[in-house]
Amino acid sequence: MILPRHVLGRGFKAPSDKLNIAFIGCGGRGENHVNALKGENIVAFCDVDEVRAAEIYEVFPNVPRFTDYRKMFDAMSSQIDAVVIATPDHTHALPALAAMQLGKHVYVEKPLTHKLSEGKALLEAAAKTKKSVQVGTQQRSM
Repeated sequence: MILPRHVLGRGFKAPSDKLNIAFIGCGGRGENHVNALKGENIVAFCDVDEVRAAEIYEVFPNVPRFTDYRKMFDAMSSQIDAVVIATPDHTHALPALAAMQLGKHVYVEKPLTHKLSEGKALLEAAAKTKKSVQVGTQQRSM
Protein backbone atom coordinates (compact mmCIF):
# COMPACT_ATOMS: atom_id res chain seq x y z
CA MET A 1 0.00 0.00 0.00
CA ILE A 2 1.26 3.50 -0.78
CA LEU A 3 0.73 6.27 1.74
CA PRO A 4 1.55 9.94 1.40
CA ARG A 5 4.51 10.95 3.56
CA HIS A 6 2.42 13.26 5.76
CA VAL A 7 0.39 10.25 6.98
CA LEU A 8 3.54 8.84 8.61
CA GLY A 9 4.04 11.94 10.74
CA ARG A 10 6.67 14.63 10.98
CA GLY A 11 10.22 13.39 11.42
CA PHE A 12 9.45 9.87 10.25
CA LYS A 13 11.67 8.52 7.52
CA ALA A 14 9.98 6.01 5.27
CA PRO A 15 11.92 2.75 4.76
CA SER A 16 12.04 3.44 1.03
CA ASP A 17 13.90 6.70 1.73
CA LYS A 18 16.74 4.98 3.58
CA LEU A 19 20.06 4.12 2.00
CA ASN A 20 21.48 0.61 2.20
CA ILE A 21 24.97 1.29 3.53
CA ALA A 22 28.03 -0.94 3.82
CA PHE A 23 30.95 0.03 6.03
CA ILE A 24 34.57 -0.81 5.32
CA GLY A 25 36.51 -0.20 8.51
CA CYS A 26 34.19 -0.47 11.52
CA GLY A 27 36.42 0.20 14.52
CA GLY A 28 37.79 3.57 15.63
CA ARG A 29 36.73 6.29 13.18
CA GLY A 30 34.48 3.81 11.37
CA GLU A 31 32.49 3.27 14.56
CA ASN A 32 31.70 7.00 14.61
CA HIS A 33 30.34 6.74 11.07
CA VAL A 34 28.19 3.73 11.90
CA ASN A 35 26.70 5.55 14.88
CA ALA A 36 26.07 8.69 12.80
CA LEU A 37 24.25 6.67 10.14
CA LYS A 38 22.43 4.12 12.28
CA GLY A 39 19.09 5.51 11.08
CA GLU A 40 19.83 4.17 7.60
CA ASN A 41 19.77 0.49 6.59
CA ILE A 42 23.12 -0.97 7.57
CA VAL A 43 23.55 -3.97 5.30
CA ALA A 44 27.19 -5.05 5.69
CA PHE A 45 30.34 -4.59 7.73
CA CYS A 46 33.88 -5.24 6.56
CA ASP A 47 36.92 -5.03 8.80
CA VAL A 48 40.15 -7.04 8.84
CA ASP A 49 40.45 -6.50 12.60
CA GLU A 50 37.44 -8.19 14.16
CA VAL A 51 38.69 -7.39 17.66
CA ARG A 52 38.76 -3.65 16.95
CA ALA A 53 35.32 -3.87 15.30
CA ALA A 54 33.83 -6.09 18.03
CA GLU A 55 32.06 -3.27 19.86
CA ILE A 56 30.06 -2.20 16.81
CA TYR A 57 29.44 -5.85 15.87
CA GLU A 58 27.79 -6.35 19.27
CA VAL A 59 25.43 -3.42 18.63
CA PHE A 60 24.45 -4.82 15.21
CA PRO A 61 24.69 -8.61 15.63
CA ASN A 62 22.57 -9.47 12.57
CA VAL A 63 24.51 -7.43 10.02
CA PRO A 64 26.66 -9.64 7.75
CA ARG A 65 30.40 -9.33 8.41
CA PHE A 66 33.35 -9.68 6.07
CA THR A 67 37.11 -9.35 6.37
CA ASP A 68 37.66 -8.69 2.65
CA TYR A 69 35.76 -5.89 0.89
CA ARG A 70 36.03 -7.73 -2.44
CA LYS A 71 34.15 -10.70 -1.00
CA MET A 72 31.59 -8.33 0.52
CA PHE A 73 31.00 -6.74 -2.89
CA ASP A 74 30.79 -10.16 -4.57
CA ALA A 75 28.19 -11.34 -2.08
CA MET A 76 26.17 -8.18 -1.52
CA SER A 77 26.73 -5.62 -4.26
CA SER A 78 23.10 -5.68 -5.37
CA GLN A 79 21.98 -4.82 -1.82
CA ILE A 80 24.33 -1.85 -1.32
CA ASP A 81 23.54 1.76 -2.28
CA ALA A 82 26.48 3.47 -0.57
CA VAL A 83 29.80 2.61 1.05
CA VAL A 84 31.56 4.36 3.94
CA ILE A 85 35.31 3.75 4.06
CA ALA A 86 37.25 4.44 7.25
CA THR A 87 40.22 2.11 6.99
CA PRO A 88 43.83 2.98 7.85
CA ASP A 89 45.20 5.84 5.76
CA HIS A 90 47.10 3.78 3.20
CA THR A 91 44.08 1.66 2.25
CA HIS A 92 41.42 4.12 1.08
CA ALA A 93 41.87 4.22 -2.68
CA LEU A 94 41.31 0.58 -3.69
CA PRO A 95 38.01 -0.05 -1.88
CA ALA A 96 36.78 3.39 -3.00
CA LEU A 97 37.61 2.56 -6.61
CA ALA A 98 35.94 -0.85 -6.36
CA ALA A 99 32.79 0.74 -4.90
CA MET A 100 32.69 3.40 -7.62
CA GLN A 101 33.16 0.80 -10.35
CA LEU A 102 30.08 -0.94 -8.95
CA GLY A 103 28.12 2.32 -9.15
CA LYS A 104 27.91 3.00 -5.41
CA HIS A 105 27.85 6.32 -3.58
CA VAL A 106 31.07 6.66 -1.59
CA TYR A 107 32.15 8.48 1.55
CA VAL A 108 35.84 7.95 2.23
CA GLU A 109 38.12 9.37 4.88
CA LYS A 110 41.22 11.35 4.02
CA PRO A 111 43.75 10.85 2.57
CA LEU A 112 41.97 9.65 -0.52
CA THR A 113 45.13 8.56 -2.33
CA HIS A 114 48.90 8.50 -2.06
CA LYS A 115 49.69 8.43 -5.79
CA LEU A 116 48.59 10.63 -8.66
CA SER A 117 47.65 7.54 -10.65
CA GLU A 118 45.22 6.50 -7.90
CA GLY A 119 43.69 9.96 -7.90
CA LYS A 120 43.23 9.94 -11.66
CA ALA A 121 41.61 6.50 -11.57
CA LEU A 122 39.20 7.63 -8.85
CA LEU A 123 38.31 10.83 -10.74
CA GLU A 124 37.56 8.83 -13.88
CA ALA A 125 35.45 6.31 -11.97
CA ALA A 126 33.49 9.03 -10.17
CA ALA A 127 32.79 10.83 -13.46
CA LYS A 128 31.50 7.62 -15.05
CA THR A 129 29.17 6.64 -12.21
CA LYS A 130 27.64 10.08 -11.64
CA LYS A 131 27.18 9.06 -8.00
CA SER A 132 28.04 11.11 -4.94
CA VAL A 133 31.64 10.81 -3.79
CA GLN A 134 32.82 12.69 -0.70
CA VAL A 135 36.17 12.77 1.02
CA GLY A 136 35.86 13.29 4.76
CA THR A 137 37.88 15.91 6.54
CA GLN A 138 36.12 15.56 9.90
CA GLN A 139 35.06 19.11 10.81
CA ARG A 140 34.25 19.99 7.18
CA SER A 141 32.26 16.86 6.33
CA MET A 142 29.39 17.10 8.76
